[in-house]
Amino acid sequence: MAFRYGEYHNGPDPLAPPYDVRAALDEMGDAILSGSTPVHALRDLLKRGLPGSQDRRGLDDMLKEVRRRRRDLRERGRLDGTLERARALLDKAIGQERAELFPDPSDDARLREAGLDGLPEDTASAIQELSTYEWRSAAARQTFEELRGLLRREVLDSQFRGLRDALANPDPEAMARVREMMSDLNDMLDRDTRGEHTQEDFDAFIAKYGDLFPEKPRDLEELVDILARRAAATQRMLASMTPRQREELSNLINQTLDQAGLSDQMRRLGEALHARRPDLAWNAPERLTGDEPLAMGDAVTALEELADLTQLETALRQDYPGARLDDIDEAAVRRALGRAAVDDLDALKRIERELEEQGYLLRRRGKLELTPKAVRRLGETALRRVFSSLDAGRRGDHDQHDAGSAGELTGSTRPWRFGDEQPIDVVRTLVNGVRSGGVATAPQDGRARVRLSVDDFEVSETERRSAAAVCLLVDLSYSMALRGTWAAAKQTALALQALVASKFPQDAVQIIGFSNYARVLQPDELAGLDWDMVQGTNLHHALLIAGRHLDRHPDFEPVVLVVTDGEPTAHLMRNGRSAFEWPPSHETLELTLSEVDKMTRRRATINVFMLAADDRLKEFVDEVARRNGGRVFSPSADRLGEYVVSDFLRLRRSR
Repeated sequence: MAFRYGEYHNGPDPLAPPYDVRAALDEMGDAILSGSTPVHALRDLLKRGLPGSQDRRGLDDMLKEVRRRRRDLRERGRLDGTLERARALLDKAIGQERAELFPDPSDDARLREAGLDGLPEDTASAIQELSTYEWRSAAARQTFEELRGLLRREVLDSQFRGLRDALANPDPEAMARVREMMSDLNDMLDRDTRGEHTQEDFDAFIAKYGDLFPEKPRDLEELVDILARRAAATQRMLASMTPRQREELSNLINQTLDQAGLSDQMRRLGEALHARRPDLAWNAPERLTGDEPLAMGDAVTALEELADLTQLETALRQDYPGARLDDIDEAAVRRALGRAAVDDLDALKRIERELEEQGYLLRRRGKLELTPKAVRRLGETALRRVFSSLDAGRRGDHDQHDAGSAGELTGSTRPWRFGDEQPIDVVRTLVNGVRSGGVATAPQDGRARVRLSVDDFEVSETERRSAAAVCLLVDLSYSMALRGTWAAAKQTALALQALVASKFPQDAVQIIGFSNYARVLQPDELAGLDWDMVQGTNLHHALLIAGRHLDRHPDFEPVVLVVTDGEPTAHLMRNGRSAFEWPPSHETLELTLSEVDKMTRRRATINVFMLAADDRLKEFVDEVARRNGGRVFSPSADRLGEYVVSDFLRLRRSR
């Protein structure tokens, strides 16, 4: 049996993960390595959108569109359009009636005119008085019926979006059907409150009245949400009017519902909806600044959309504690921005989900953390940045992928033995296969095939590298953040950790952070590490811990690197507590230099990287260099990683 391996050309890689998030993690890494937390880095990534996807919108793009829609809706028109239209029709009907009465010299005509003159200024009260008036003018009667039809349609449309068209023509049977629907709806809500409602009941209701609900709800919960949002928008419309406008329109609504025989049913429905959705802003006023008068149904629709957009804007900002993309309502996104925005949101959710599923992010007790896998990736990214800034001619300072774990290549080879970890020498192995007569021509395509046996394999010989005990001491004090050097120090620590793990796996590296106290930093906590908002630069304690690490590896070459922006201002007392004093006390300097002398006796060279130009710091590091023989560097923050990694490689090459 023969096997042949080659590149797959028949479509997407079937073994690839559902979504490659390495580019997304690198994007997050830019923020994390600059001092951001994983939560904020992920949030910033989702706001910008997927890396390399020009046709996909991020949260910020959606937020801009939502705000533009809100601005357009606010400038769309005025809320008193129905009042204005009702008043115009009322004045028209009264004018037509007066025109009919004027030629009539009878006392009845004069009495009617006096009655018209005495109508209240309030539109609702005037309509109420005229509801029993016997019109002499047929045109006036028709206009008044047009007014009542307008109010009936607008009032019911403000509660049920689909009733305006259903009531476009005066039809007693249509109103009777609306009353029946309202009664059945309230009965269904009552049964649901008692726990007796079933999906079959809802399906039967929709089969009977589905044409009155253009939103096509799938269950009672969705129908309640639709009706409650619209009812709340009606209340907000009333709250947004002047007191006089509110009173007039409220009276018109009540009169219209009474005349339609829906007053009691509408009251039952309003109470049920408010009880089920108390979270809606039922009485929060909105300000519309447009000039066009809006009909009542259109005004309610505008306010309903504004409420959706306001809630959607809050969710899209993701600036509240515990914010997640799952908080964003896809239905609200679809209503406000369309189906394409739902797809964009789903892509953003997928990247958040895949970061967790592919092992880069971990949620622990509600907190988002980077996994060791993610930290290794960020360390490799930091290391690549360091190497990209180094001289291209400085060969040997770059990643080496062809060396086995046993050491560096010597240039010679030997036959493979079971258990060997050295890299296979492919050229010598193929040459051995050809020499042993393992060449054959495949009848299918005429290509030559080399058959290899176990004896044909050869490995490249390596020599053991000298191991080093590496200590990187990183200042975590508050001044590092104030000077803007903390992010560079963290990137440097990650880069050095990645370099040692990849190129010098036999080395024992320990990264020590120090402020008022010192502590050993584990590789998986480096990326999320933050500076300490405390007083004190306890280099004395850091050197103590570093000395213990070197003593545990007596046969390793000692390497000590110190990154700091200030002279020692704290030391560890005999009782284990930290003593802080600024300017530095004589005791702090004496104890710190004593640990420097111990490092010198261990043959450990201390190289110091200064991130500030303070006179006292210069004086201190000069004394360290004089006692220890190490070197002093004063790099800028953006070149710190380059300096530290280059110095480490120089030390490893020299040994």
